[in-house]
Amino acid sequence: MVGNWKPKPADVVVRRPRRDQLRPVHIELTPPREPSAILNPPLILIYAFVALIGLGTLLLLLPFSHHGDGFAPFVDALFTATSAATVTGLVTQDTGTYWTVPGQAVIIALMFMGGLGIMTIASTLFVLAGQRISLTQRLVMRETVGTAALTDIARVTVRIVLWAVAIQVVGFLILSMRFAFIYPPWEAVWHGLFQGVSGFNNAGFVSFPQAQSLLEFRHDRIVIGTISVLILLGSLSYWVIDDVVKRRRFSKLTLNTKLVLVFTTILLIVGAIGFYLSELGNEKTFGNLSATEQVIDSAFHSVNRTAGFSTGGFGKTREETNLFFTALMFIGGASASVAGGIKVNTFALVVLAILASVQGRQRTTAFGRRVPQVQVQWALVVMSLGFVGTSVAALLLAFIETEFSFLDLLFEAVSAFGTVGFSTGITGDLSTPSHILLVVTMFIGRVVPPMAIVIALSRPDQPDAYRYTKEGVLMG
Repeated sequence: MVGNWKPKPADVVVRRPRRDQLRPVHIELTPPREPSAILNPPLILIYAFVALIGLGTLLLLLPFSHHGDGFAPFVDALFTATSAATVTGLVTQDTGTYWTVPGQAVIIALMFMGGLGIMTIASTLFVLAGQRISLTQRLVMRETVGTAALTDIARVTVRIVLWAVAIQVVGFLILSMRFAFIYPPWEAVWHGLFQGVSGFNNAGFVSFPQAQSLLEFRHDRIVIGTISVLILLGSLSYWVIDDVVKRRRFSKLTLNTKLVLVFTTILLIVGAIGFYLSELGNEKTFGNLSATEQVIDSAFHSVNRTAGFSTGGFGKTREETNLFFTALMFIGGASASVAGGIKVNTFALVVLAILASVQGRQRTTAFGRRVPQVQVQWALVVMSLGFVGTSVAALLLAFIETEFSFLDLLFEAVSAFGTVGFSTGITGDLSTPSHILLVVTMFIGRVVPPMAIVIALSRPDQPDAYRYTKEGVLMG
C-alpha cells in the first residue's frame, strides 16, 4: 500500500552540489549591547534624589507654601527640600511658623519618599529602568536592599513599603490621640501625622509653632516614648526586624542582624551614659529635671543620634557633649535603613578588623563566622571617605564663617553628612554659601555611602595577572 511504503536505503539518492554552485555564507555576529552609562545603578540613585529635591524646591518656592507674599527665597526652599528629602532635619526657617499647611504637606511627602527611598529606590528604579534585569544588577539590588534572594524584587519592595507604612500609621494614631488632649482635633491629627512620618524616617522635623524641637514635650512620656520607638524601628532596617521576628532566637539570627543589634545596643548605652555624665550639673540642660528624668532625657538623646530630635538643644550643652555626639552622628544607623551616617554595619566591621589585627589574626571573624575580606576593605574605604568628606566640609565652613567656633561648624557639618539634624542653633545664621555647602553635604551623605557599595559590588573581580615581590614597611 502506498501509505505503508518506506524508502529503502538504496532508494535514497543524495546529490552534492558542484563546487561552482557553492556560495559563501556570511554570518554576522552582533556583539552584546553594552549597558548604557547613563542608566548605571549609582547614577539612577543620584537622578532620583536630584529629581525629588528639585520638585520639592519648586513646590516650596510657590506662594501657597509659605506665609507672606511672593515666592519663598530660593536658598530656603532648596535647603528645606534637601533637608527633608535626605531626612536630615536642619532648617533655616522655623517649620511650624514659616511654612503653611500645604508647605508642610510637601515636607511630609519629601520625608516619606526620601526615607523610604533609601530602602527601596534601588530595587524600584532598576525594575522601572528596563524590562529585563541582569544578574549583576540583581546582585547589586540584593546587597543594596539587604535580601538574599535574586528573584521577586518587586514583591520584596512591596513588603518593605507596606511595613514602613504600617509602622508610620500606628505612630500617627498614637500621637494623634495624645495630641487630642492638647490641640484642637484637626491640629492634633496634623501634628500626629507630621511627627509620625518625621520620627520613623529619622528626619527630626517638627510642626509645632515656635517649638525648639520637642522641648515642650520633655516630660511627656507618651510622646517621647512613641517617637523613640519610631526612630529605633526606622534606624534598624526592615531586614533586621524581619529576621528577629522570623528566627526569634539570637543564635539563629544572621551575622548582619547580630552585628546591628549588638553594636546598636552598645552605641545606645554608651551614648546615654556619655550624655548623662557630660551634662551632669549643667543647669542649662538638667537644671529642673529629677534624677529619673535626667536618665530618660539622656537615653532619648542617645536614641536621637540618627534623627535629630532634641528636648533641650545642643546650643546649651557642653563642648565635650557636642564632640562626643559628633562621633555618634558620624556612625549613624544600620545599612538599608532610613538613618544616615557611615552605618553601624560599617563601624562594626572596622572595629572587628582592628580587634583581629591587634590579636594577630589574619581573618576578621564574629559569632563563629568569617567576614569576607572585600567587605572589610570597603568598610574601611567608606569610613575613610566619610571622615575626609566631613573634615573638608568643616574646614570650608570655617573659612566662610569666621565668627563661629570650629567645634560648632564641625558639629553642623557632621550633622549634615550623617543626615541627623542636630544643631547648636547656628544653621539659620549661616551665610548663603554655607547653606549651599550644607546642601551639598547632606546630599553626599545620603547618596554616596550606598552608591559606593553599589559601585564596589557591580564591578567584577580583577584577578592579579602577576604578583610583586613582598616587602614590608615601618609601622608606628
